Amino acid sequence: MASPASDTVAVRPTNVPRGVPPLRAGQGRQFFWRRLHSLSGIIPVGAFLIEHFISNAFATNGPQAYTDQVKFLTGLPFAFWLEVFGIYIPLLFHGGYGLWIWWRGESNAGGAYPWTNNWMYGVQRWTGIIAFAYIFFHTWEMRFSGVHLFDYPQAAFWKVENSLQSPLVIGAYVIGILCASWHFGYGIFLFSAKWGLVTGERGRRRMQRVGILIAGIFMAIGLYTMSAFIKPKADWPKQQYNPEWSQPRHGRTGEVLKSE
Repeated sequence: MASPASDTVAVRPTNVPRGVPPLRAGQGRQFFWRRLHSLSGIIPVGAFLIEHFISNAFATNGPQAYTDQVKFLTGLPFAFWLEVFGIYIPLLFHGGYGLWIWWRGESNAGGAYPWTNNWMYGVQRWTGIIAFAYIFFHTWEMRFSGVHLFDYPQAAFWKVENSLQSPLVIGAYVIGILCASWHFGYGIFLFSAKWGLVTGERGRRRMQRVGILIAGIFMAIGLYTMSAFIKPKADWPKQQYNPEWSQPRHGRTGEVLKSE
């Protein structure tokens, strides 16, 4: 008769590979919304972020180059509706649903989380919250307060330059640029892993490095662009406030009240 010990099968501990859990159907009603949230972070929110960084970078070529770019953007057909459906609604959904996920989730920093680095998880969540607050502040300041750039795009460089005279605003911009850049760059890695665009431990590590590299590039571009407003080149024309900018050119019904 065999002893009980001979019937015992040794069980070896299984090491769960680190990575990102893919999005799978059948995980409850949240599957659709989580998938839409993940996708919206790349299209259209990520696409808008790329465009915004590129457009702002025209400031490094001087006030006139920046003015021309702002005129082009504000002169697009249906510009207001492009803002609403291409920027504001996707941003509110991505930011709002991201806050809801964060609120219902548990922080993994310092604990055993098998699917992703604990601190990276925390940084991604907190940079998203800070970036969302920064975008709200930046949009209100540049789009809905002070000189209306749809009416006076020639005031764009002056408006940003004047805003960045405050050390507090400079600090807010630096933090916002760093957080938005990281959240987008590292978010590309998370999106690729969750949607199965990269598989295997080696592939995920490589894509993670790519995401961090993209974040670094955006940080550098954003901070360099800021320097164009904070310390304009000596040979650039000095931007001064024009009292005409305080008068709206369009009435509530859309008729032109004042022309250039």
